[in-house]
Amino acid sequence: MRILFVGDVVGRAGRTAIAEYLPGMIRDWALDLVVVNGENSAGGFGITEAIYQEFLDAGADAVTLGNHAWDQREALVFIERAPKLVRPANFPRGTPGRGAALVDTKNGKRALVINAIGRVFMTPFDDPFAILNRELEACPLREAADAVVVDFHGEASSEKQGIGYFCDGRASLVVGTHTHVPTADHQIRAGGTAYMTDAGMTGDYDSVIGMQKEEPLRRFTTGIPSGRFEPAAGMATLSGVAVETDDATGLALRVAPVRVGGRLEPATPGFWA
Repeated sequence: MRILFVGDVVGRAGRTAIAEYLPGMIRDWALDLVVVNGENSAGGFGITEAIYQEFLDAGADAVTLGNHAWDQREALVFIERAPKLVRPANFPRGTPGRGAALVDTKNGKRALVINAIGRVFMTPFDDPFAILNRELEACPLREAADAVVVDFHGEASSEKQGIGYFCDGRASLVVGTHTHVPTADHQIRAGGTAYMTDAGMTGDYDSVIGMQKEEPLRRFTTGIPSGRFEPAAGMATLSGVAVETDDATGLALRVAPVRVGGRLEPATPGFWA
């Protein structure tokens, strides 16, 4: 199975990159499963139903979230009728929506997409290790799902790495989101799970993690907020990670970073050339 995970889409610039690049990637790389993190897609904060539908129309098979899941209040309502929208599974009991979704892939198979949020330097929600263990045992790779993708939304690289080892052999891909800077540690762990500490953001990298530079710099230098954060509006880089799995096991055979457009050096999976 050919899988593309797209890192946090930030604002209009990120959405434009999705519309411009994703359909061609699906066609040219014959992708089977596309997962997009959309938690910053509405003005940098949250997601709307219209944007969720935009991502599906562009070819996404599932959309994951994070700590900004409810910044757009409508998400609390429309998530109940959005079966491919996945919020962190370790949010408190009774939270609307779902923390895992079993979705149909483009090649007629089934993939489990799980979203969880970290606790280090973040709001301490329920134990992500216990929640991920529950979801992975409820829908095991190979037995119930042809592929398993875990989006772990966290601040600390150490916690993300720990989650990667914890899920090794039980997921096709574990990828970190939230920090908006792509890491260079893409690899296949000993148990066969592809891993990357952070997929980066799909947004304008002439920015402070996707936001226009002026307000963050003002706060850093004076400690005084004088306005709201606004997404940078320049040309965006679509940033993420590509994985090819073994159809017999669901585990990773190849992994590569993806960076297309914008300011960052381009990177595409040579094994799909």
